[in-house]
Amino acid sequence: MKYRRFGRTDWNVSEIGYGMWGMGGWTGSDDTASMEALQLGVDLGCNFFDTAWGYGEGRSEALLGRLLRANPDKKLYTATKIPPKNWKWPSQREFSLDDCYPPDHIVEYVNRSLENAGIEQYDLMQFHTWEDSWVDDDRWANTMDDLKRQGLIRAVGISMNRWEPWNGVKTVRSGLIDAVQLIYNIFDQNPEDELFPACDEMNVAVIARVPFDEGTLTGKLTKESTWPEDDWRSTYFVPENLNSSVDHADAIKPLVPAEMTMAEMALRFILANPTVSTIIPGMRKLPHVRANIATSDAGPLDAAVHAELKKHRWDREPTAWSQ
Repeated sequence: MKYRRFGRTDWNVSEIGYGMWGMGGWTGSDDTASMEALQLGVDLGCNFFDTAWGYGEGRSEALLGRLLRANPDKKLYTATKIPPKNWKWPSQREFSLDDCYPPDHIVEYVNRSLENAGIEQYDLMQFHTWEDSWVDDDRWANTMDDLKRQGLIRAVGISMNRWEPWNGVKTVRSGLIDAVQLIYNIFDQNPEDELFPACDEMNVAVIARVPFDEGTLTGKLTKESTWPEDDWRSTYFVPENLNSSVDHADAIKPLVPAEMTMAEMALRFILANPTVSTIIPGMRKLPHVRANIATSDAGPLDAAVHAELKKHRWDREPTAWSQ
């Protein structure tokens, strides 16, 4: 495993981190299997774990706490997210800070997340939704500063809406945050336009989520793929999205080198960007943990393959189903 500096902090985090959403409430989630996968990640060098109160109303955070107690001799970096008070994902332009993150709500859920994990401090506390307009209301920043002074959190981040990387540039440039979490993958290259240069300028860490485009970039989805009704993917992969996603994935399958999988290619494409601090694929099965973490040792893609994949940028606009 290779490690990268996490923005302006002194943390060296694993290039391949661990996204824990699937452990909080996806169909088929099993706590025993989740703990085995998490421990394997630690054993293979992963030291950055990203969760949220919203992932099973603290269930995923509780698993992270168990992992920390099982590895008292290792520094594992913990990141979680405060849910919006109005319980609406994604954020909308008309939402105010009072709708989503008034100071008392921030304090309440930071303490709830600490209680869920059974820990005294999170390394990174993120807002689970964000609007750039909120940066002008200093109450959120003052509240986070207070929480830092109390020793409850070490750093502050924002998690950005799908396909809206512009909606955080002002906040990054404000100097008030330490990290941004956003979607970045072969299809979603638009953070490179404005957001990544701002992060480089301000030394803000970048957490790349959804590296496989919700599964599309594993190459395993088909236009006949289905999910149980209580699985969020059943409402995300509506026919309009599923059909188009499969078509875009099929278009890059000929570019997958003979010696690797499409998923490996997807991760190594992201690793080529030095602005990215860590990638957080969701992993619930042991073979996926091994395969994903191995990409760090393999390194970035061949330059020629990377250049061809750059041509498959797919700029999308948020819709009712994009969540």
